[in-house]
Amino acid sequence: MIKETDNINHTVNLEIELILQAIFNKYGYDFRNYSKAHVKRRLLNRLHASKLKSISEMQHKVLYEPDYFETLLRDLSINVTEMFRDPGFYLALRKEVIPILKTYPFFKVWHAGCSTGEEVYSFAVLLMEEGIYDRAQIYATDFNHDVLDIAKKGIYPIERIKEYTANYQAAGGTQSFSDYYMANYDSVIYDQSLKKNLVFAEHNLVTDSVFAEVNLIICRNVLIYFNKELQNRVISLFYESLINGGYLGLGSKETLQFTNKYEKFAVVNNDEKIYKKKLL
Repeated sequence: MIKETDNINHTVNLEIELILQAIFNKYGYDFRNYSKAHVKRRLLNRLHASKLKSISEMQHKVLYEPDYFETLLRDLSINVTEMFRDPGFYLALRKEVIPILKTYPFFKVWHAGCSTGEEVYSFAVLLMEEGIYDRAQIYATDFNHDVLDIAKKGIYPIERIKEYTANYQAAGGTQSFSDYYMANYDSVIYDQSLKKNLVFAEHNLVTDSVFAEVNLIICRNVLIYFNKELQNRVISLFYESLINGGYLGLGSKETLQFTNKYEKFAVVNNDEKIYKKKLL
């Protein structure tokens, strides 16, 4: 005998499929291949906050109230980030990738899924300290224009600066971290010199094509929110975007091991999830 709770869960899951299809059809944002657990959790949180009775009722608001959709879009975005997040990753870049980038007269970097930009500025600091920032063009992309606006400004709450300073030091920082920002009341403003070679732009990993041909792609803690099919699509996109011998940096819980492009990459640092596109 089918339990009532099973029926309810089946109905909710069906409603979720329908609202994701509606979002794609109306607005062009495709969350259909995101992790079901992630999407369900975010939708139910918004459902309760909105005091709505069902996902179907939410779907009606999404279709007929663009402002409500913008709120839901922010909920579905992945915006967990910090300066020098996972310091060991940046330390590995310093030791194993930067020496190769130094051999190029000019190189391009793509920060995909950059969120509010803290990790983009972290990498800019790293390049500056290694003396090659002026040779770099850094593209930082996200599908959410709200977080890109924050990233472009480079202004962040001051309460996390102690944590960020510790991350910077653990990442091999060679200066005083305070050299890179100015404190202003309850905020810090990152130095304008860090923005000189940064380009922030909208790009959707799910629906858009190759962004640029680059030497290094950093996309950390984004793939974990995608299902297997979408992970393969995005890794293929990265593969096509990298030059021969180009590098790819993923998040600590991500791997190429079970993707369809695994054999086309060499492992540079397994602990920090850094890979190199094999020469053709």
